[in-house]
Amino acid sequence: QVQLVESGGGLVQAGGSLRLSCAASGSIFRLNAMGWYRQVPGKQRELVATTTSGGSTNYADSVKGRFTISRDNAKKTVYLQMNSLKPEDTAVYHCNADVLIAFTARPLNAWGQGTLVAVAS
Repeated sequence: QVQLVESGGGLVQAGGSLRLSCAASGSIFRLNAMGWYRQVPGKQRELVATTTSGGSTNYADSVKGRFTISRDNAKKTVYLQMNSLKPEDTAVYHCNADVLIAFTARPLNAWGQGTLVAVAS
């Protein structure tokens, strides 16, 4: 199986910064697209940023210019650098990855449990 474990969330003042990490482990042949999504209770999960295995990136309009997604393929880890945080960025942030399973090359879309980011005004 595949596990995604997020870290780096916490409480920060508006205008501050946080860096989230998500490490993938398990029976992985290849990691394809990886990304970050966030969810507020009572609302749908929304895309924050994604990155392909080649390093192409995509961002939600609400975070462009403030957040940067990056990845270290050797470490099977994706990062989200969040600057100029706003109270409306408060959410549980989930890591997502498209994976090819080892030995079978079966595709799998995996989710992490999430890490809470709280931004105080």
